[in-house]
Amino acid sequence: MRYVRLDTPKRLSKIGLGTWQFGSREWGYGPDYERLAAQIVRRAVELGVTVFDTAELYGFGRSERILGAALAADRDKVAVATKIYPLLPVASVVQQRAVASAARLGVSGIDLYQVHRPNPVINDHRTMLGMRALQDVGLVGEVGVSNYSLRRWQVAEAALGRRVLSNQVRYSMLDRKPEADLLPYAEQAGRLVIAYSPLAQGFLSGRYDAHHPPTGAVRRANPYFLPENLERGTALIETLRQVAAAHDATSSQIALAYVLRHPNVVAIPGASTVEQVERNAAAAEIDLTEDEYAALVNAARAFRPITGVAALPRMLKARAGR
Repeated sequence: MRYVRLDTPKRLSKIGLGTWQFGSREWGYGPDYERLAAQIVRRAVELGVTVFDTAELYGFGRSERILGAALAADRDKVAVATKIYPLLPVASVVQQRAVASAARLGVSGIDLYQVHRPNPVINDHRTMLGMRALQDVGLVGEVGVSNYSLRRWQVAEAALGRRVLSNQVRYSMLDRKPEADLLPYAEQAGRLVIAYSPLAQGFLSGRYDAHHPPTGAVRRANPYFLPENLERGTALIETLRQVAAAHDATSSQIALAYVLRHPNVVAIPGASTVEQVERNAAAAEIDLTEDEYAALVNAARAFRPITGVAALPRMLKARAGR
């Protein structure tokens, strides 16, 4: 495992574990899942993973409880990150929700407490008053945000009066907007970008094509998995496979290596099996050559998926089975 070179109380692994699927029925959560989740978490710890990300929204608190129980014996080794859903993120509510999350996690302190997304009405000054109070009493170590623009990230930091360590955003070979401003800022300021959906919900794994689309509700709601987009992605997936062959790796591992190439990025893919978390962790050791990276960049730029409003009628048609 490799680690981010930042001044933090605990080392932050380049590969973390995202736990959206823990307790979420849309990801296949069922009676036997808590046992499997515990196995996945324990194996991740053994492999040197130190960043574990959850949120109060995931499974409406079940993810936090499952993760907290699974990490009970390893709390001193890892950094647990969770998120407040900013329905009414004023100071008093922020403090109440942090206490509730800590209780579900079974911890006396949350290593990284994040605002799940910017509130369009309530400004960050009111939210960060609560975050600062939580830091002052020791319930929260570092403060983070999620889905923030660069400007709003900086505004939040000014409101806190301390560093807002991280911004958790969608970042993958298909979603490269963070490369324009968030990644350069993180490197310049000594901050962190946490990449969620670094495999574009499995699109980059090469498991799916126009004849073998995904069946789960979450992926079926993602326009990337429209048959037309799966067809358009054929060349990109082939490039991933070619680079993977040179490293005796999988397409997913190369897609992770792409986002990890930036020194101030931590990726938090999910894992549904122990074997998957093992493969994800191994991706941290892959060094892409300049030529390989350039080939991936060119292939990603050439991919032109149908998204936004144009994708809506196609998604409705796909859901209707026509």
